[in-house]
Amino acid sequence: MKKILLKTYLLAFFLLNGFVMFAQPGDDNGSGDLEGDDAPMAPISSKLIVLALAGIVLAVYTFRNNRKRA
Repeated sequence: MKKILLKTYLLAFFLLNGFVMFAQPGDDNGSGDLEGDDAPMAPISSKLIVLALAGIVLAVYTFRNNRKRA
């Protein structure tokens, strides 16, 4: 039971980590609303290497577990 709880907490941490880390509040323009200048464009390719490595590791892990069972 403790392992399932630990895995659940770790999964929630990693899923919500990016949301909390990159969430940016709007600019206050003095009138009380959050409309302001548009934010600069953010590059989408900054974490693609990490995503690709995670996918490869998951594929190898799954392949090895399925091969051991057969």
